[in-house]
Formats: sequence, structure tokens, C-alpha cells
Amino acid sequence: MPNVMPSTVLGRQLGDELRRFREAAGLTTLDAASALDCTKGKISRIENGHVPVRTPDLNALMEAYGVQEAESRERLEALARKANRRRREGWWHQYGSVLGDSYRDQIEMEDICDSVRTYQVHLVPGLLQTPEYGRAVTVASRSWQTPEQINQFVQVRLARQERLAGESPMEFWAVLSEGVLRQQVGGPDVMRAQLEHLGALTELPNITLQVLPFSRGAYSGMFGPYLLMHFPRVASLDLVLTETPTGNIWIERETEVAHYRALFDDARTSALPPTESLRLIQRIAKEHRP
Repeated sequence: MPNVMPSTVLGRQLGDELRRFREAAGLTTLDAASALDCTKGKISRIENGHVPVRTPDLNALMEAYGVQEAESRERLEALARKANRRRREGWWHQYGSVLGDSYRDQIEMEDICDSVRTYQVHLVPGLLQTPEYGRAVTVASRSWQTPEQINQFVQVRLARQERLAGESPMEFWAVLSEGVLRQQVGGPDVMRAQLEHLGALTELPNITLQVLPFSRGAYSGMFGPYLLMHFPRVASLDLVLTETPTGNIWIERETEVAHYRALFDDARTSALPPTESLRLIQRIAKEHRP
């Protein structure tokens, strides 16, 4: 089953290393649990990166696994410090009153991944939304009632977009169903500005946009939106985020992530090339002019 709460990538890296040391020592999860005087379940959660590793627990596991080399111990300790700090820090924590756990997890993953590939059926991806479009989506969701809550949530969406700029921007590749361009979110003026914004974004070297037109008919990935997040150096840490009306679902199992990679490859090969996609975006934007 998919996880409803993701581990942090740093936590997973730490867990992977601890698992390798445990297996190299010939120990089972039950043996490791005995060293910590805990359950096997806690060891599994540590190795999957789902719980923070306290310093005493890390020291006990390194002793049980026979990790004596100073470099290895320092690397594990540094990973633990970074993983635990990232769980507590980040600009998004100041918006805790309007962010659920699942959305905070998404922002945290965006902050440390190096690329996102997404397929969207109905909405422009949050990282590409204008403030007016984002406000219209936020109001329509009915999840936030007061003007202050709505304003804060829109601010969060705009702050997330900083990952597309700066010295080390993420690579962002989106395949949008044609319905995304034609759905009247916020009215004609808002949609025209949003589509013009998408056209401008295509000039950035780290952003690729493709449109999958209605004329393409049925295709394998047409049943719902998703995001594929890739992290530096370790493909096995990739995550998939699928969105539902009641919350996000995270998928970490490599076989399932590979399935979504194949779905995205099918979507991008079925979609119009970027240059033709831009022409379609511009043509639909003109339809919204008075």
C-alpha cells in the first residue's frame, strides 16, 4: 500500500545506510530491535526514514552493527543531524495554521528534489500558477474560509515558485491536458493572464511544457494527476505524489514509481512538442481576449 506520509529523503538515505550496515553485520531487524529495546516496527520505520533517529539510538545501532570507522560514523551522524533539522525548519513552518501535514511534506520534498515531472488533467500546476489563478483555486476548494487564510495560502504557493528560479532551480516538466487550458478558472481575464504566464515560462531553460490535445483520444495516463519527484544521485529515492479530494498519497515503492515513469513517458510522447504546445497555449489565450 502507498504511504500517506512520506519520509524525508535525507531520512531515507540514513535509513538505507543503517540497513546496509545491519545486513553486513548479519543481523535481523529483531536483533536491531533488541539493541534499542524497541519493536521491529520501529527499526523498519527508521530504515524507511519515517521517524527521526535520536543520537542515543544512532549510537546504539552503530555499536550493534560494528560501525567503528570514524568516517562512516561521522557520515551517519551528519545525515541524522541534517534529517532531523529539516523536519523542524523551513520557511513553510511559519504557515502552519493553513498547511496540513501532507502539503508541508510536499513543500519539503520540492525544496530538496532536483526535478519534477507532472501530468495534470484539470489545473495548472501550483508552481506555475499566477496569484489570481491560485486565489480562484483556493476559494473554490472551500478548505480555507477567511480572507486571511486564503491570502496566506496564496503566499505559500508563490513562495514555492522560488524553486524554479535562483542559482540551482529545479527542472520542471509538465504535460497538461488541453482541458487545463480551457477550464474557466477565475473567469476569462484570469485565464488569459494565466495562459500568457505559461507562455512566458516556456522561455526558461529549466521548464518544459507540453499540451496533450483532446484529439489524441485515449491514453494510458489519462486517469488522474500526479507528480514524479527525482532526487540528486539516488534514483531509488524518487517519489510519486497523487492528489485526491481528501489528501495526497505518496508512493515510494520502486516498482510503482517505475510504473509512473512509464506513464509520464507515454504522456510526453503523446503530447504536442513544446513549440507546438506553446502555439496552442497562445491561441487559446487569444480566445479569452475581450
